[in-house]
Amino acid sequence: MRVLILSFIIVFADQTAKLFIKGGSFPALGISLRGLPYGSSRPLLGNFLRLTYIENPGMAFGIDIGGKLFFSLFSIVASAAIVAYLYHARKESLGFRLSLAMILGGALGNLIDRVFYGIIFGDAPLFYGRVVDFLDMNFFDINIFGYQLTRWPVFNIADAAVTTGVLLLLFFHKSAGAGEGAGARPPYTSGPAGEAAGDGQRTRMQK
Repeated sequence: MRVLILSFIIVFADQTAKLFIKGGSFPALGISLRGLPYGSSRPLLGNFLRLTYIENPGMAFGIDIGGKLFFSLFSIVASAAIVAYLYHARKESLGFRLSLAMILGGALGNLIDRVFYGIIFGDAPLFYGRVVDFLDMNFFDINIFGYQLTRWPVFNIADAAVTTGVLLLLFFHKSAGAGEGAGARPPYTSGPAGEAAGDGQRTRMQK
């Protein structure tokens, strides 16, 4: 279960970045962060990559189905299921387990926002917090069914970890399946049984 170290790194990086973006005062810890004004942007790599502070009440990329409480409870159940599956798959390939660890780290990063940010910052009850998003990337100009997309929906480190983990999981799962298919060959039998099988094949060829 050492791959869980990656999950903790993702959670730490995600939460640290969110606190610097959102800001806040924590007298008990002697910390006071100014943060960004809500809705404001700061360039990182020109217009291609910006810090844009928004808060999302739903899932990644603004998807909202079922309400805040549903997302919070679903995230808890999903995170517990991933931990259990990681233990079950502890003998699987390292790449497969790292993929799951990335998904778990991302799920926990956003779960903290949904469950605790409301009461920490005093603007919502437990389980009703909003997820802090801040990574704003340029995108191709696309017009689909009248919907104009010029920039990718604002996301965070946790979202990126989940997306990357899912893509890697599909890759390693497909690679494992291909490897099993390629390696499925009849075993070679040596000794009298193997010689008898060879004689039988030669007899059929002569016929």
